[in-house]
Amino acid sequence: MPPKQLRRQSINVGRGTRKKDEDSGTDVGEGTDEWSQSKATVRPPDQLELTDAELKEEFTRILTANNPHAPQNIVRYSFKEGTYKLIGFVNQLAVHFSQVGNLIPKDSDEGRRQHYRDELVAGSQESAKVVLSDTEMLEEEEEPKEAEVEAGSQTDVPAAEAAEKVTEEELMTPVQPKERKLTNQFNFSERASQTFSNPLRDRECQMEPPPRTNFSATANQWEIYDAYVEELKKQEKTKEKEKTKTPVAKKMGKMAMRKLTSMESQSDDITKVTQAAKIVERMVNQNTYDDIAQDFKYYEDAADEYRDQEGTLLPLWKFQNDKAKRLAVTALSWNPKYKDLFAVGHGSYDFMKQSRGMLLLYSLKNPSFPEYIFSSESGIMCLDMHVDHPYLVVVGHYDGNVAIYNLKKPHSQPSFRSSAKSGKHTDPVWQVKWQKDDMDHNLNFFSVSSDGRIVSWTLVKSELVHTDVIKLKVEGSTTEGLEGLQLHTVGCGTAFDFHKEIDYMFLVGTEEGKIYKCSKSYSSQFLDTYDAHDMAVDAVSWNPYHTKVFMSCSSDWTVKIWDHTIKTPMFIYDLNSAVGDVAWAPYSSTVFAAVTTDGKAHVFDLAINKYEAICNQPVVAKKKNKITHVQFNPIHPIIIVGDDRGHITCLKLSPNLRKMPKEKKGQEVQKGPAVEIAKLDKLLNLVREVKTKT
Repeated sequence: MPPKQLRRQSINVGRGTRKKDEDSGTDVGEGTDEWSQSKATVRPPDQLELTDAELKEEFTRILTANNPHAPQNIVRYSFKEGTYKLIGFVNQLAVHFSQVGNLIPKDSDEGRRQHYRDELVAGSQESAKVVLSDTEMLEEEEEPKEAEVEAGSQTDVPAAEAAEKVTEEELMTPVQPKERKLTNQFNFSERASQTFSNPLRDRECQMEPPPRTNFSATANQWEIYDAYVEELKKQEKTKEKEKTKTPVAKKMGKMAMRKLTSMESQSDDITKVTQAAKIVERMVNQNTYDDIAQDFKYYEDAADEYRDQEGTLLPLWKFQNDKAKRLAVTALSWNPKYKDLFAVGHGSYDFMKQSRGMLLLYSLKNPSFPEYIFSSESGIMCLDMHVDHPYLVVVGHYDGNVAIYNLKKPHSQPSFRSSAKSGKHTDPVWQVKWQKDDMDHNLNFFSVSSDGRIVSWTLVKSELVHTDVIKLKVEGSTTEGLEGLQLHTVGCGTAFDFHKEIDYMFLVGTEEGKIYKCSKSYSSQFLDTYDAHDMAVDAVSWNPYHTKVFMSCSSDWTVKIWDHTIKTPMFIYDLNSAVGDVAWAPYSSTVFAAVTTDGKAHVFDLAINKYEAICNQPVVAKKKNKITHVQFNPIHPIIIVGDDRGHITCLKLSPNLRKMPKEKKGQEVQKGPAVEIAKLDKLLNLVREVKTKT
């Protein structure tokens, strides 16, 4: 019976649906089933019309694993053959879809932890259900007790109801376990922008192993004995040949051997690796002298905080060269463009021990060896580097010649040199200074010598042309000679310096201790004369900031500061030893340094102490060594000093020796030349007032 009923119901449902279709107005067709209706084909408008033969034609297509979009012309460099070669094998794999899954294996540690946490949560839920069923049982038992209480006493009803409500609420709320966030180590993402990491590129080169061959031989005692006997015979033959030779022949043989060895050394072409070797040498030196480089860059003497008016000099590098061992340092000059490069002139101040000279250029980056080496037959007494052309170095020699060296040309000979025909000095040249180019843009420099001539040298068509600017004469020393001729005693010039702003004005110091203020325009007269010192003037220098102030030092142990409008010195300092050189600091108008022959360096700051030096420090280890020259670096807080043993020492100034104006609250620190001029003017005005009163 049940199957028939089902069949009837299905038939009735079919009829009902047909009636519904008729009622709704849809015409399906009489006596036909909707599944048996024919389906009409729809042709696209751009379909090709092909014949039966074309339709029956078969096209075979073979599926391959090659990627049609893979490049076929990849070229890589072959280190073996030294050329680019085409690579035959190309990766044909193309990834169409990839997805990172977040499923975890059940047997893994993470899967076990999650399964354990799920069991804990399920157990806590079951315990909550048990607590609920217990509370229902308790409510059913308490109903008859409540009736008895109502019949007995109605006074305690509110308190009991409140207690029942609290217990019901506590029992009704199930204990919910704390939800913990399940982390998946395979599906991790940060709250940040996820950038695509570029794939790493592997560069490999395959080398062929060097060819190997096996050498084997057996040696017995007789073979070893024969070899020793042959060697002894050779030695005896060479001794007999040397005995027969004359002394002249021996010397000639030695010279020939030296020439051969020099030719062999020259044949090795090392010009290709000179730059690389220089860089490697600097790297090795920076590692060797790393502690000194750290002190140069960062060390500041902490003791300066506890002493207001004293400073110290920290020794850094020491520069020396074996070729210039017995030559004194006669000149120092920093390069105007490369602040780590300085030039050193080597010669001798002892006229009885005159020999060769050397020009060396050192860099702070390589303290062990000079960057450039030039040698000369006569000692170098002075030098100067051109401001606009820092590769040009002019030097003055002891024999009276001047020469120009070009650092761009590697050969050791000077590019230009004076001669007896071109008007060289007859005495040692004590100082040279580059000047501005002349009207025709020719290089120009000045020189001063003991022969009393101040000469202007101009480089015209690769030749040095000289012009005598002035001839020094000692005033009041004219004597009458034969036939009424007047003879003048020649003044021996030892130092000079040109004014920083007034081009024509310059100062000249002499061996007689006088300083002459001269002009390029007047060759016979001096603008002014200063009775400066009792012995030879060793150095004269204009202040880099104040246009009226200059400084001089002498072998009479004194350093004097002058105002060129006043004939008497403004400050006099006695240093208890002959002063070899003085130099103004480039960062302050009141700071200068002086070196003495007893091996000490003295640093003064007139703004801090105008009576004595704020630093007196021995610089040279041995007492016999005499310091000859000193120079400040243009930008770094260091000085270099040279002695008569050919050593150059670099020293760092402590903070007290380079004090800058203190910052005041609410005020900006004023800096610049005007501030420096005002600072020195303030000191000079005090001295002027005292002089006017006296």
